[in-house]
Order: sequence, then structure tokens, then C-alpha cells
Amino acid sequence: MEILDNLALGFSIALSPWTLMLAVLGCFIGTIVGALPGLGPSNGVAIMIPITFSMGLDAVSALVLLTSIYYGAMYGGRISSILLNIPGDEPALMTTLDGYPMAKNGRAADALVISGVASFVGALLATIGLMLLAPLLSRVAYQFGPGEYFALYLLAFATLGGISSNNQAKAALASCIGLMIAMIGLDPNSGLPRLTGGNLHLYDGIDFLVAIVGLFAVSEIFFFIESHGKSSAAGVTIDKVRVPWRDIWSTRWTMLRSSFLGFFAGVLPGAGASLGSFMTYMMEKSIAGDKGKFGTGVPKGVAAPEAGNNAAAGGALVPMLTLGVPGSGTTAVLLAVLVTLNITPGPTLFTDRPDVVWGLIAALLIANFVLLFMNVPMVKVFVKVLQVPPAILLPGVTMVSFVGIYSLTGSYFDLLLVVGFGVLGYLLRKLDIPTVPVILGILLGHQMEKQLRDAMVLSDGSAWGLIYTRPSQPEDISYIATGLLIAAVLGFFAPIFLRRFITKPQRVSD
Repeated sequence: MEILDNLALGFSIALSPWTLMLAVLGCFIGTIVGALPGLGPSNGVAIMIPITFSMGLDAVSALVLLTSIYYGAMYGGRISSILLNIPGDEPALMTTLDGYPMAKNGRAADALVISGVASFVGALLATIGLMLLAPLLSRVAYQFGPGEYFALYLLAFATLGGISSNNQAKAALASCIGLMIAMIGLDPNSGLPRLTGGNLHLYDGIDFLVAIVGLFAVSEIFFFIESHGKSSAAGVTIDKVRVPWRDIWSTRWTMLRSSFLGFFAGVLPGAGASLGSFMTYMMEKSIAGDKGKFGTGVPKGVAAPEAGNNAAAGGALVPMLTLGVPGSGTTAVLLAVLVTLNITPGPTLFTDRPDVVWGLIAALLIANFVLLFMNVPMVKVFVKVLQVPPAILLPGVTMVSFVGIYSLTGSYFDLLLVVGFGVLGYLLRKLDIPTVPVILGILLGHQMEKQLRDAMVLSDGSAWGLIYTRPSQPEDISYIATGLLIAAVLGFFAPIFLRRFITKPQRVSD
């Protein structure tokens, strides 16, 4: 009954005309952003942050708009994957394996409709899971002290690095870069400047919105100019859109299985939609066996990854709201929005600001239906976005990013920082160093340092302070902190051994 009462509160907020308009607008913009190859939800949300704040939106309205863009981009990523064989974002990579063959076989419209329905099922079940699981997890979070939170942050860095990169050393380097950037400014205890180089503009530290827009949006512009700017890809076109009811019915269990697996993959800090998409596709392929003909253009090969990655996108919101730890790169950006709005994610969020949490959940439920009705009949409209010439697209993205940042800060120095972070992001991508751990380091660096210092103070500087500092019983070992530290070590080293044993050497035929 408590959940139903809270949900009624959320719908009373989400069903207002202004909130509904923002949800529809966010879904439309997000689908377009997701359809453009290479942009993805992280970049789409990062680009829209300055515009959102310049509009003067309150906390609920801003989150509804940005999370609708997030969900819409997850839907839209399938369009270029199916028609161009170019993933709109990383989670949509698995959709190309069967989506593009279906399109080449003359079933492009069927593949788009199936993927749209699968995205709806995955996102809807994930939102329901968020509604049921997040309050329970927030109650567990009350047991967390400084040691537990530091171990949790360490787990986020370890698992995020293992998933986002094939090279653990590069992922660790990216995390260190982010933590180093977070240290720029005045020391919170002594007040002495750190890593400022004597520049007064850096005494307040680096604004993470500036870093996010530079690393995601501006670096993408540089990368897009280099890789796609000279010519546009030619893909499969569609003439008529119909609903393949028989294929949708035959994939119903695939959608349900993939939604549950994808949701729990998204709840794991750092796993995100990419892992959810991969795991669900491989699960369905193993269930079908050789008779499944995966990779040749089968509907289940489209439904599984789309349901999985959209469910994981919703699941990634659970640790962000309840623990203050982002579950993916996009939720890291959303976490920055919450901090900017003076909202502290964590267990107290559900009691201190129920209007924010339940208004967001209700808006996401509505956004799922909006996206379903928008993506099936209007799919031909979104396909037209793929024909936008880069000469028009790139200046527009650049203008939105710079004008938005300047409207927020009014500082030319921040514009220089945006360009600097854009160059940094471009270089990191060229060196195959993931940028998500950098963002995570910038976002969590201050809190991670604070929790570590508090744990050391409570333990009188003991080296074992992280596992002996519980607020209620300081003398007892914290099994939560111990378990999280063990999980962090396993999460960092496990991908190394998994890749070694799973990857089989292939013989070169004569």
C-alpha cells in the first residue's frame, strides 16, 4: 500500500500538462539522438544538460526531461543498427547481428517494429523493478558508514573498468585521471590549493558539467569529423510499416527472459546496458542452439538484445538513486544533474524528496508508452534523421554545447576547459582508454576522499579502519565493507581471466 500511495503521488506530478510535454519532448529528442550513429544516450543527455538548466526547470522537470531523453536514446539506437549496420551506441551493437540481416532480407520494417516492442517490454519491466526494488535497497543503505561507502565506490570503479575496456591497466589509468581532476581546487581540510598551477579559476575545482560536455559531446564531434564527416553511410530503406504480430508473439518469452536478466545486469554498478545486451543475446542463442540460426536475421536475435539493453538502462537507475553510485555512463551524467540541483542521491532521498523519486518513476512509466506509440507508427520519420548531412549536424551540436555552458557559468575560461576536455576525450578514445571511468572519478572523487578520511578518523588512523568503522558498533567487523572490498578485487581481476578462458584461438586456414 505504501508503494501504491507513493505511486499515486508520482502520477499526480507526472500527469500535469507541463511534465507530460517534457516527457514527450524528451522521448522525441532522445530517439533522434539514439538514431544518429555514435552519439548515444550519454552524449544526448550531456548535450541537453546546459539547455535544461538554462530553461530554469525545477528538479522533477529536469529529471523527467533528461531521463526521457535517456530512454528515448536507448530506443533510437536500434534504427541505425538495423538500417545501416552501424550501432547508434555500444549497447545496440548486438542488434546489428540479426537486425541488419533482416533488413537485407527485405524485413527492415519488421525488425524495427519487433525491436520497438522489445524495447518497450524491457524498459517497462525495468521501471516496475525500479519501483519495487529501489525502496528495499534504500533501507539496506542505512547500514552504510564511511567504510562501506568507500568500499562501494571502489567497487564501482573496479567493475566499471572491467566492463568498459578490454585492458584493465587502461581502465585503471582512466579512473586515476578522473580522481586527479577531482582533486583540483582547495583542500577541504587545510584550504590549501591542489593541482591548480596558480590559476585562480581552478580554486573552485572543475565543474563536472563542463567535463561531461567536453569529454562526451565535443570529443564526439572531433571523432565524428574524422570517421564519418566526409560521407554519409548508405543503408537499407523502408517503404511500408506493418506490425508483424506472429513474430512478436513468437518472441514473447524471449522478451521476458531478456528483460529480467538485463535488469539485474543493470543493477550491478558499472555493468550497464552493454553487458545486458550481450548476456541476453548469448542466453537466447544458447537456448535456441544450432536450430536458432542466430546471425542470419531471426526475430529473436533482435528482440533479445533490445529488451536486455533497455531493461539494463532502467536497472542502472537503482544504484544511482539508492546509493549515489551510477550504474552506467549515462546515469553518471544524471548523477551530476542531481548534485547540481542540490539533491543528494542515497537512502534518504526516498524520504526527504519523495516527489522527485516517485514523480520520476511515474514519468518513466508514461514515457515508455509514449515511446512505443511514437516509435512504431513514426519510425519512417526517425529514419529521415539518418539523412541529415554532417555539415548541418556538427555545427548544430557544437553551438548547443558551447551556448549552453556559457549560459550556465558566464565564464570564457569554462569554454576553454570544454575544448580542453574535448581534446582529452578525443585522445583517450584514440588510445582506446575508456572515458566513463574518468567521468566517474570526477563525480565520485570528492565523496570518496571524504569517506576515506572519515573512516580513518573513526579508526584513529588504523590501516584496518575501512572494515572496523560501523556507525552503530565500531568494535565489530563490517561484513558489508569486507564483502564489497572482496567484490571490488574480484570485479577488477575477473574479466582478465574470463577473457583468457572464453576467447578461443582460431586456426588460420591454408
